[in-house]
Amino acid sequence: MEEAVRVGAAEPVGMEADRGLLARCEHALELLLTHRGNPSAQVERILAEDHRCVFAHCLRAALIVCADRVEDRPALAASVAAIEASCPDMDDPARRHAAAAGAWLDGDPLVAAERYGAIVIDRPCDVLALVVIHSLDFRLGRPRMMRDRIKRMLPAWESSMPGYPSVLAMYAFALEENGQYRRAERMAHRALGLDPRHPGAIHVVAHVMEMQGRAREGLAFLTATESASIEGTGFSVHLAWHRALFHLELNNPGAALVTYDARIANADALSMPVLADASALLWRLQLRNVEVGDRWRLLADGWEMQTLASARPFYVVHAMMAFAAAGRRAATMRVLEVLSHTDPIDTWSSLPEEALAPPFCEALLAFTREDYAACVDWLTCVRHIAHRCGGSLAQCDLIHLTFTEAALRARKSRLARALVAERAAKKPASRLNWLLRQRLEGMPAIA
Repeated sequence: MEEAVRVGAAEPVGMEADRGLLARCEHALELLLTHRGNPSAQVERILAEDHRCVFAHCLRAALIVCADRVEDRPALAASVAAIEASCPDMDDPARRHAAAAGAWLDGDPLVAAERYGAIVIDRPCDVLALVVIHSLDFRLGRPRMMRDRIKRMLPAWESSMPGYPSVLAMYAFALEENGQYRRAERMAHRALGLDPRHPGAIHVVAHVMEMQGRAREGLAFLTATESASIEGTGFSVHLAWHRALFHLELNNPGAALVTYDARIANADALSMPVLADASALLWRLQLRNVEVGDRWRLLADGWEMQTLASARPFYVVHAMMAFAAAGRRAATMRVLEVLSHTDPIDTWSSLPEEALAPPFCEALLAFTREDYAACVDWLTCVRHIAHRCGGSLAQCDLIHLTFTEAALRARKSRLARALVAERAAKKPASRLNWLLRQRLEGMPAIA
């Protein structure tokens, strides 16, 4: 049972009698690590057949925490209780997983991260704990921690170990989020050398190319790898979003809209991550004054169907984009009401993502009513934490884009010049940044 222990679960009850159940758990773990298929459905089928399977309960807990699925709290509570009942030893690996997931269940992601991180320190090859702490570090806006955790445990891994390409892909993404683009791309290609169709590694290469302004190369890369990511993976829609960003970088909003219609708006499941990608793309088009027809209304309809009261602030602000752009005043007021009810002593309220949401939503509303000076004022208050929005560098860049566009439209030339210069320094090859510099010509330098 060394493999079951390695992935972070104690010997599942009944495994001696059914080795096939272990194989199915390992398969679900592989789906989780590679973002392929539907690992949650696989785990639920296993638990329906044997509710005592501790490994499956650990997998279910990891899946729920990774996806931040608040609506699945009852299922997580049941799994935590099942693990505790089967594993009375507090030092049991599965029991430690339950304690970590239990902290998230209690509304404390910081403690959850601390506990999952402690598991990885003691058991560097516990890939299930690693994938969860990787997800938590990302959402908590801790890129250095995300990188360093994996860096510390890599020496314990060998290329022959199951899950090794996924570990490399996670490390590559962490490097990218720390601005180490060359190393990130090399690491992603190492992962692709072992698993040429790994969606997570493909995603990292797309990120690197986007951050470096390599739009034509990015489109060619996504076309070459499309068969591995176009459907059946957790990155299918998000990589379409990256494709659309490359089109925007090349100043081709028409192609971006074609991608939006075909791959994002028509996605099989309009989950919050899909809706967020849709909002982020349409808002970028809004910043360019591109007419998008009825798309904002349809997207706002999708957001209206979501329960935002318990959603992450990252998703709330993307819902606000749709509501504000579609002129849904009642919906925008509901969003502000949701944000106003945040408990000031709640753990989340101390996190950048939580602190950023209310002023960013106010800035979005100001932008849509063409009060660009007010938009600038709101974003000035939070620009120091804009890079910790709860998403990637590419996703958080939407705040800087909005800030820059608002400064241009408000005729705040000194601020606009500084913001455009900042963008150009980070991405000198960017055609978009060249267009922004062109717009600065003729603006008075004293405003």
